[in-house]
Amino acid sequence: MDLRIFTEPQQGASYDTLLAVAKATESLGFDAFFRSDHYLRMGAADGLPGPTDAWITLAGLARETERIKLGTLMTAGTFRLPGVLAITVAQADQMSGGRVELGIGAGWYEEEHTAYGIPFPKAKFGRLEEQLAIVTGLWRTPVGETFDFDGKYYHLKDSPALPKPVQGTVPVIIGGHGARRTPELAARYADEFNIPFASLEDTKRQFSRVRAAVQERGRGPEELVYSNALVACVGRDDAEVARRAAAIGRDAAELRENGLAGSPAEVVDKIGRYAEAGASRFYLQILDLDDLDHLELISQEVQSQLDR
Repeated sequence: MDLRIFTEPQQGASYDTLLAVAKATESLGFDAFFRSDHYLRMGAADGLPGPTDAWITLAGLARETERIKLGTLMTAGTFRLPGVLAITVAQADQMSGGRVELGIGAGWYEEEHTAYGIPFPKAKFGRLEEQLAIVTGLWRTPVGETFDFDGKYYHLKDSPALPKPVQGTVPVIIGGHGARRTPELAARYADEFNIPFASLEDTKRQFSRVRAAVQERGRGPEELVYSNALVACVGRDDAEVARRAAAIGRDAAELRENGLAGSPAEVVDKIGRYAEAGASRFYLQILDLDDLDHLELISQEVQSQLDR
């Protein structure tokens, strides 16, 4: 069972804060450090000290860590041209020695585009499909050959398709709740399917759709990793759970219902129920990035039980 730490730096975090969390992630035995790809806070937070760029952050962390995987949930397809994204991710993979993974989605948060002058096209899903074809196509083109693509939104001619990731091709994560096109894209391009902030029943339903799409594509359902992303709020007792919930502006009862919240025993039990639905990997959304004791508790009292 993989437990990964998942952060939301747009709510307010410096690179130094993210570095501290990533180093704790590694030293405490978690599988990976992931981050969102956003440029604007959400909700009432002031967002200070401001946003950090996802791939610049991961490139820096690639040189500061040794073992953990590094990646995004999810890189917004609206932020980067696909050829540039392929170069960026391949270089970060080289800098990490082959530890990078690319979670990618269509992009949805219009306000951050407006705030930073980023175009927000209407046909985002069609663009995402072409982006996936281009990024994976560039990586898979043999060295010495060129890559061409003539789509509706993007056109590449005689691309040298360089540089290459250390891994050959970087694992691709696709996720979401869409009933048709999302499973189809996952079946075509994904190494992992992730469903964020979903109930157990919604998880079962979406995993079933993806498995069916994968089989229709001629792939074995076991070729994909199936994962959940859920907010984490763990405490040794009810008072500690309530304190951690209040620190992130949430209600403890609501988090117990919709996240991985409560005592270590409660969280282990809930992870087990999601695992029965097919999940083998969990992204623990950590919203208070200064509370490294939270990570230590999860490592000692939750992860240790799952490793038995």
